[in-house]
Amino acid sequence: MKKPEFKDILKELRKERGLTQQQLAEQLKLSVSIISKWENGKHQPTVDDLKILVNFFNVSAGYLIGLED
Repeated sequence: MKKPEFKDILKELRKERGLTQQQLAEQLKLSVSIISKWENGKHQPTVDDLKILVNFFNVSAGYLIGLED
């Protein structure tokens, strides 16, 4: 079975919180376009962006990038 990718994990975490891409972008103080690009697999987050996401969603970096369950 294929491991989930960052883009899929991010979208799932966002939806679990009941947030739109716009709402997530506002809460993280990022642009909605970067959230969209991440979820579409067009861009990958920087290490600093990963830190923001890990803290916001309260998950490990390994989980967020698909290395852990």
